Parts: sequence; structure tokens; C-alpha cells
Amino acid sequence: QVRLVESGGGLVQAGGSLALSCTASGRTFNTVPKAWFRQRPGKEREFVAVISWNGGREVMADSVKGRFTISRDNAKNTVYLQMNSLKSEDTAVYYCAIGRRETADVYLSTDDYGYWGQGTQVTVFS
Repeated sequence: QVRLVESGGGLVQAGGSLALSCTASGRTFNTVPKAWFRQRPGKEREFVAVISWNGGREVMADSVKGRFTISRDNAKNTVYLQMNSLKSEDTAVYYCAIGRRETADVYLSTDDYGYWGQGTQVTVFS
């Protein structure tokens, strides 16, 4: 059974940093894209960042460019999201996601991801 376990969320003051991680078990996912999405209060789930299977390509949402970094360690079956210069509008539940297909492409739609973490709360206060 595939399981994605996220960690690293919490409460942080605006301008601070948090690092999220998401480790998969039950299967290795070294040949699919991995991504982070978030869901802010009262909003739909939205794309944050994606990284290709070998880390050669990354796409970041405009709202987090220059502040967030996505990375992955295939040996650990883990994807990371480093969040710097956090703003109150970054407050959300953050979800990691594993792509459905083995591909060198990256995708921004939730429809292209077949496995999801349970979500971790990130709260940024001023």
C-alpha cells in the first residue's frame, strides 16, 4: 500500500522559513514528477511547485517564485519544499503529490497526480 507522509508544517512569523518534506513508502517513484499543492481557507487546491523525475526541470507558481524551492532525493523517495520569506497569504494546508505517469514532463493540474499526502498545515502570522 502506497503511503505519503508529510512533515515540517507549523506556525511561523511572516518573513520566516519552513521546510516541508514528503516521503513515500510502499513503492518507489523515481520516474514520475512530484509536486506540491496547497489549499488556502475557502479556496480550491492550487498548484505550488513541481519537479521532474530527475530534478532537471522545476516549475513554480508565480506567487512563490524566488521564495520557495522544490527538490527531491530519489534515493530517499522524498520530495522537499523549502519556503522562505513566508507571507500571511501562504497560510494553507500543503499537500505533496505523485504523478500518475512515468514521464520527463511536469504537470500543474491536480488531475495528473494519483497519490496525495495527508496534508500539513502551514500558518504564517504577522
